[in-house]
Amino acid sequence: METSEPPPTPDDAAAALVEAEASRTRLAGTLALPSFFYAAIGAAIAVQIATAAFSITDERLWAPTRLAGLALFALVAGIQLLRFRQLNGVWLGGLASRVVLGTAMAASTSYALALGASAWAGFNRRWWLVAVCAVAGGAAYALSGRRWWRRYQGDPASHSRGESVGWMVILGALAIAGAVLLALGR
Repeated sequence: METSEPPPTPDDAAAALVEAEASRTRLAGTLALPSFFYAAIGAAIAVQIATAAFSITDERLWAPTRLAGLALFALVAGIQLLRFRQLNGVWLGGLASRVVLGTAMAASTSYALALGASAWAGFNRRWWLVAVCAVAGGAAYALSGRRWWRRYQGDPASHSRGESVGWMVILGALAIAGAVLLALGR
């Protein structure tokens, strides 16, 4: 006959939850970002913004330029996330979505503003200003990621979640559909 352990008491369950929270906080404090993480992400975003602005303003460059910028960003993002995993042995959904993919409010806003300003500069043939706006957008994007990282390490329970995979798939599908419609309209 098997003997089973009695169910935990409410005090035992509460103590286990407190220990789990303390363990998560300790882990968050020991995690480290790979060297040049923010610089790599910020530079890739700057290049992506600049290539998008160039491709918007010059029809001949539309497909190859935009694809090159997106491919570079995807490569850098993938490498940085893999480096984080190798360094720490864990994945952080919030890091991938909020910092790398820019779903944090500050990252999204800075990206949109920099892209808009870069496109405006491109339409006015002020190529130096395209570069300045793109670099400023990449720097703001990286600073947004740095801000999220500090907040996460201070309070991992509130900042550990990223966007849901389903939501990211929907947004990605909408972005691809928009790009296809833009390409067909040219």
